[in-house]
Amino acid sequence: MHHIAWLTTGGTIACQQDQQGLTPRLDGRQLRALLGSLIDQYEIEIMDLFALDSSNIQPEEWQRIAGQIANLVQKGKVDGVLLTHGTDTMAYTAAALSFMLENVPFPVVLTGSQLPLNHPLSDGPENIRTALAMAASGKPGVYIAFNRTIMLGTRAVKVRTTHFQAFESVNEKNAGWIDSRGLNIRESVLPSLHGSFRLRPQLCQNVVLIKLIPGMDPRLFDALMQMKVQGVVIEAFGIGGLSFVRRDLSAKLRQMTEQGITVVVCSQCLYEPSDFSVYEVGQKVLRYGVLEGKDMTSEAAVTKLMWVLGQTSDPVEIRALFERSLVGERSSESD
Repeated sequence: MHHIAWLTTGGTIACQQDQQGLTPRLDGRQLRALLGSLIDQYEIEIMDLFALDSSNIQPEEWQRIAGQIANLVQKGKVDGVLLTHGTDTMAYTAAALSFMLENVPFPVVLTGSQLPLNHPLSDGPENIRTALAMAASGKPGVYIAFNRTIMLGTRAVKVRTTHFQAFESVNEKNAGWIDSRGLNIRESVLPSLHGSFRLRPQLCQNVVLIKLIPGMDPRLFDALMQMKVQGVVIEAFGIGGLSFVRRDLSAKLRQMTEQGITVVVCSQCLYEPSDFSVYEVGQKVLRYGVLEGKDMTSEAAVTKLMWVLGQTSDPVEIRALFERSLVGERSSESD
């Protein structure tokens, strides 16, 4: 019997209806009771961390989750971790944990639901069963399990607000799936261990994400510089475009890099990589020292930048860390 630690953090899966709307109120014991005999094949240890709507889960919560998982690694008594979490920021948490839990020796699987677990039509039971199967698989890494699919924590994106197929794996195949044969795992997608486990929880929270729009006022970037931000992720147009006629955004990126701000540029397009070497403006910003996100999701680019800046302030080390795929967050062919 596999020993699985179930960490609860709230989310829709733990919600009950009250006068203020859906509110996460069910603890792990109550969630476990709702599942009855469906998961009796696992030895489950429940740990309630907090009960939050995932809109309120922030870097401090990521660090608390990572610390709890590090304690489980140290004790060496679990085969995997199930982490129930709200869907709205689940992709951010999964990506952040992927970087913070270096060489985690067992599966850490996040899941949740689009309907509360106590709803008669909830997708929660199936999502939990899928997540538990992956948590017991012996395949180290951080994953999201949803709608009978398993995705790398650095590749999952929430793409639907109400449909049960809420998440997709972007620019990478699913790491696994459930069908009539049970749990199927795609070994080529899984992250590999490169040493012993190390908790690296330091994060720089002074990072922002900007999505460009036509006609954006360059003074917005002046405000960011005045705020002394340390990192900026910019979602540019298409394969790598930003305006430089009338409103010269590229000049502002140069100013930011000259002030020591780390700037990452990626595409607003969900699929396929950016390539700033194609067009004139893209080549220009690359000469300014801007880093490319390539085919990373925005969630992975933001959390990785926060994590990298938490490890070092040296520009050479920042570039080396960010441009290397650590846990499958960017494709080698995109480099």
